[in-house]
Amino acid sequence: MGPETLAQVLRPLRSIFPPANFPDLLVGLAIADDAAVWRITDEVAVILTLDFFTPVVDDPYLYGAIAAANAMSDVYAMGGEVALALNIAAFPNDLPPEMISEILRGGAEKVAEAGGVLAGGHTIDDKEPKYGLAVMGLVHPQRVFTKAGARAGDVLVLTKPLGVGLITTAAKADEADPAHLAEAAASMSRLNRTAARLLREAGVDALTDITGFALLGHGCEMAEKSGVRLRFDLQRLPFVSGAREYADAWLFPAGACNNETAYKSCVSFAPGIPEEVQQLLYTPETSGGLLAALSAEKVPGLLAACAAAGQDCWVVGEVVEGEGVEIK
Repeated sequence: MGPETLAQVLRPLRSIFPPANFPDLLVGLAIADDAAVWRITDEVAVILTLDFFTPVVDDPYLYGAIAAANAMSDVYAMGGEVALALNIAAFPNDLPPEMISEILRGGAEKVAEAGGVLAGGHTIDDKEPKYGLAVMGLVHPQRVFTKAGARAGDVLVLTKPLGVGLITTAAKADEADPAHLAEAAASMSRLNRTAARLLREAGVDALTDITGFALLGHGCEMAEKSGVRLRFDLQRLPFVSGAREYADAWLFPAGACNNETAYKSCVSFAPGIPEEVQQLLYTPETSGGLLAALSAEKVPGLLAACAAAGQDCWVVGEVVEGEGVEIK
């Protein structure tokens, strides 16, 4: 569902659950962040999220692993750790059981890698496979990260390259180089757990993950909720191999147009940035990296910690006074 339609259908629900009636709901519909957060005690809050989608790769095990990594990413974006997960699945009646088993195994092993436990789930019959997780994470109530804390003067960092959504779209059209698809799949199946831990230790002001609404959509949300302007440097933005090539061939998914329609009023591009590059930054990502805003003096320590842990981290821009998102 596109961001505009999603906002429209959710709007009536907010009046049913006024925040004043639910003081332990730290993050919910009224805030609309990456996941819901409910305070259990003064020391413990639970993070609740779910996500599922149709196959993005042909290999069933890898599909399961990517879908699971994507679903758990919102827990990391809120500053928590994964505790418990349930499968959400829909499969055709004629899909071989061994293929279904591989999808579920891929997801289960990724949950285990995250330090959580898979405890069951629910399946239905459907014409097209769909798989994902409902996930519960844990976090201290006073250490929840949201999109709303970015401050002018902060530096923007990103922990995974962009462009995987374009690679998988090209693959569906049999236009993707296998090496490009392998690199994209490796990125999508990589957990954001280490990146989130290092960002927590560095002390960030705002945090989100880059998924279906793309860099520009999620960037606009962070800018709006923080009351600032995000300025990205195009030359610093990392892309997976092949992304710029497929952008030149205009192999964009429909979701890129939906994101552009929803967020173009929030975004400004420097003169001379090609239209295909603009569209690439509107292209949905699957299991993308974390986008964080943190004070400039913390950046050297973060980059050193990431290098020591083998974790990618790029400085991609800055936070300034104003509103919206700028690409220079």
